Amino acid sequence: MSSSTAGILAIVLACIIWGFAPIYYKLLVTVPPFELLSHRTIWSFIFFFVVLGFVGRVKELGSAVLSFKGHFPKILLSSVLIAINWFFFIYAVQSNQATEASLGYFMMPLVTIVWGLILFKEKLSVFQWMSVLLAAVAVCILTFGLGVPPWIALILSFSFSIYAVLKKKLEISSIVSVTGEVLVLVPIGLLLLLYFHIDGQGSFGVDWKITFLLALSGPLTAAPLILFSYGTKKVNLSTAGILQYLNPSLQFFCAAYIFMEPLSIWHMVAFPLIWAALVIYSWVGIKKSRAI
Repeated sequence: MSSSTAGILAIVLACIIWGFAPIYYKLLVTVPPFELLSHRTIWSFIFFFVVLGFVGRVKELGSAVLSFKGHFPKILLSSVLIAINWFFFIYAVQSNQATEASLGYFMMPLVTIVWGLILFKEKLSVFQWMSVLLAAVAVCILTFGLGVPPWIALILSFSFSIYAVLKKKLEISSIVSVTGEVLVLVPIGLLLLLYFHIDGQGSFGVDWKITFLLALSGPLTAAPLILFSYGTKKVNLSTAGILQYLNPSLQFFCAAYIFMEPLSIWHMVAFPLIWAALVIYSWVGIKKSRAI
């Protein structure tokens, strides 16, 4: 198997895990979002720390977190953004809004284009502007039709796109930076779990199925990140970008056909606009990669 094929398979597997993750969080609908987020943070850190220990890179984690004038401020901000993203994704699934969550991840690449324009002074082609415009029209249609902006989709897309920008500026490996991010969140997670259990509402240890699923949040979070990080090093960025659309596509499938969430006429107008924008965006990316 060639390295590029291995990279594609790794990204596809990561996106399949992410895409069907709503089913997992639906199984934990009885666990409050903040408690579930705390478990996800703590078990993720344990999993990442074991992996770092296995590959002998624990010292890199210490250097990154203790570098207050270097990496730490970016790691701290990244941890806040990823916590926001994780929380609202959990909340969306548990509150029967998985459709809007998938919309957020469809929008994320297009929002990233805007950040490139603002922060890195990147020039947009006519077709890239068309992609951004179509996405904006879709959001306006949903806002008008539903009476409120699609806040969850906007929060998910903006938080993860800013997170991606920060990751671009971090000059350390992905696994070390992600471990540092969840490490920063661990004390808050422990305090929240202490609150839930002192109050007698803690879910861990009460039912063995729930306990197992909570512990599973660690590898379920960490494994696809490791796979995706490996895959992006083996394939070009345009290929990785297109493969990422598998994730929200599967999330949309879960919302519409497994959870049977209702789709309004406004969703049926807005989603094709987003998909058209992504087709244009992908086509531009492929042309650019071939020109290099």
